[in-house]
Amino acid sequence: MTRELMAMALMVVFLRGALVQAKPNEMPWVAVSKDKKGFVLDPSDRWFVPWGFNYDHDDKGRLLEDHWEDQWPTVEAHFGQMKKLGANVVRVHLQLGKFLDGPDKPNGKALDRLANLLELAERLRLYLDLTGLGCYHKKDVPAWYDKLSEKERWAVQARFWQAVAGRCAASPVVFCYDLMNEPVVPGGKGKDWLGPPFGGKHFVQFITLDQAGRPRPDIARQWIHHLATAIREKDKRHLITVGLVDWSLNRPGLTSGFVPEKVADDLDFISVHLYPKKGQLDEALKTLAGFAIGKPVLIEETFPLACSARELEEFIEASRNHAAGWIGFYWGKPPEELRGSKTISDALTLGWLELFEKKAKELEK
Repeated sequence: MTRELMAMALMVVFLRGALVQAKPNEMPWVAVSKDKKGFVLDPSDRWFVPWGFNYDHDDKGRLLEDHWEDQWPTVEAHFGQMKKLGANVVRVHLQLGKFLDGPDKPNGKALDRLANLLELAERLRLYLDLTGLGCYHKKDVPAWYDKLSEKERWAVQARFWQAVAGRCAASPVVFCYDLMNEPVVPGGKGKDWLGPPFGGKHFVQFITLDQAGRPRPDIARQWIHHLATAIREKDKRHLITVGLVDWSLNRPGLTSGFVPEKVADDLDFISVHLYPKKGQLDEALKTLAGFAIGKPVLIEETFPLACSARELEEFIEASRNHAAGWIGFYWGKPPEELRGSKTISDALTLGWLELFEKKAKELEK
């Protein structure tokens, strides 16, 4: 082969590779901005403001894994509705007992269904906040899991995340991995790995049952490092965070042990769950400021649970000084269906969704 022909052949191979890598319709990846104040899309460096929903259960109280196997069209419909409302992020909550059949045995069917969820999100141009290690329904928590020691439990949690990260590593659809929803380090000793139920679900979870004289933030930092290290073995690119209760700050009284400035070394950004109270917006904003430690802050949960939709709008606007994004809730009922209801809960949800649509349009400008 002449040098000219060889050069042409190499050029063809190069161009084919470039075309494959370009993928003009592929979603850009989400990264932390250089100033550490928010998020950008890679490689364009365009600003990205997370605005979306927690899809933690449907209107019947069923978790995602309770119905995504035999009612997948319903999941597709709900994701389509969230997109129509103006969302760009959906936070889903993955249950440990559904993704692990044993300490060392990932559930292949659940991982396959997760892959389907990635495809659905990509088709709709929605990013996913994948929150893991859920034990929301106590009856679904494996007996073997509750019997483990702290060290064994952390090891199983790391295997969960390696299975999920291994399946998701190549997908730009994943906005972040949220290690756990509302973890807590107890002061002293405890008997139950789960916190008290709220609405029949256990959203708070303890990462140890025995403080054993250790500083609580040290335990939290070691736990985060352990899980982040496990994820990075499979996925070095996607962002990592953890969903913190608003009482995580180092203040007198109630605290989770997850003091932001003491546990955030292995986190790409800070996530906080904030529900402003009527007439106490200043207090909520002061709490939010405590989570601003030099990394982007995402309000990962908010809702007019203890205030009006109007007050929540005021809070969202005022929180822009520290917050880089906001995620509320969607449970499968669109506004047109809610308007025909006479229940208080549906009225609250309707007020939220109308606010959500309004702010979504403002963010597009």
